[in-house]
Amino acid sequence: MNAEQARKIIIKPYITEKTFAMVENERKICFIADLEANKGEIIEAVKALYNEKPTAVNTARTIYGKKAFVQFESAEKARDLATRIGML
Repeated sequence: MNAEQARKIIIKPYITEKTFAMVENERKICFIADLEANKGEIIEAVKALYNEKPTAVNTARTIYGKKAFVQFESAEKARDLATRIGML
């Protein structure tokens, strides 16, 4: 997957107080994803865009679009990625 395809799947980070706390407590970062994207595509898109390998993905459809809760191996990896994308 190239970066252009990945950007169509991962639209933007979703930042609220709750998702901000998820970085430290649950090792998760929340993204708004394409409504048609499946969990495998979301994992590949995160790998392509941020060079990090997620351990799990949970999704939820909301009024904002599809939210993808991407979990990482450690809180340090989640914190580093959150810093790189401007969440922290």
